[in-house]
Amino acid sequence: MAVSGFDIDVPRWDQSTFMGRLKHFANITDWRTALLPDSRLDEAKALVESCRAGSVPPGTTEEQLHYAKKLYDSAFHPDTGDRMNLIGRMSFQVPGGMAITGGMLQFYRTVPAVVFWQWVNQSFNALVNYTNRNAASPITPNQIGVAYLTATSTALATAVGLNFYTKRAPPLVARWVPFAAVASANCVNIPMMRQQELLNGIAVTDENGNKLGHSKKAAVKGITQVVISRITMAAPGMIILPVIMQRLEKFKFMQRITFFHGPLQVMMVGAFLVFMVPAACSLFPQQCSMAVSKLEPELRESILCRYGDSVQYVYFNKGL
Repeated sequence: MAVSGFDIDVPRWDQSTFMGRLKHFANITDWRTALLPDSRLDEAKALVESCRAGSVPPGTTEEQLHYAKKLYDSAFHPDTGDRMNLIGRMSFQVPGGMAITGGMLQFYRTVPAVVFWQWVNQSFNALVNYTNRNAASPITPNQIGVAYLTATSTALATAVGLNFYTKRAPPLVARWVPFAAVASANCVNIPMMRQQELLNGIAVTDENGNKLGHSKKAAVKGITQVVISRITMAAPGMIILPVIMQRLEKFKFMQRITFFHGPLQVMMVGAFLVFMVPAACSLFPQQCSMAVSKLEPELRESILCRYGDSVQYVYFNKGL
């Protein structure tokens, strides 16, 4: 059915509820979109921009517009409209995350293996964090380098240190070391990669998108939510899967096919991530809000002077 006057930026699902956000992120983090060529993504962007300009091509259906918006949201940055690199997109979290997490869970016994897989994981995380940052707060190459080295060092120190400590612990505890390293590194990597927002504040607007200023407190809230989401995304696969594998490895048939343990863990991590990527992204609204009364005194006074009590909340993109 052809459409006219279609507002493509109105969310298909209610973003104020978890289920609405879950449907939204399940749509845009669909790993199959990562397989599409750039030319197809550019076509989707052109259709979205045409719709925004009020010139929908004749014969275009509502379903085609929804699919174009899905591709646009999955591949183009919400702040800049630029196409994001493939590896950094949330739609690549399932294929990229399952391969790397499977490797970390399989090769956890020796220090060289731990070092290699933690380095690969932090390189991947750094690219994802940079790609999904709030683009209104630019970061310099030096700051990117410091953030990457700090997070990688944190992950390696945690993993290698716990690896030595767990030699006397039950085998299952050693299997949980990769998760401890990932969680601790996320607490460093994300804030460091987005340090400009913490130092200078994140851009905040009113409900109509009018810029009101920059807030460090808003940045802290947004980045904290992203850290919680990323740890939640990894937790089920990295905590439950080691329990499953430990029990499976007691069976004789599993002891005869040790070469299959790695691929099996990769596939099972993928099964976890298919659900956990959209679920973790849905924990908090993408457009985060904060009461004006909780902002920095200077910004709060500025808003009150300009708008009085008409603006009660500010809004900002927390990133992913």
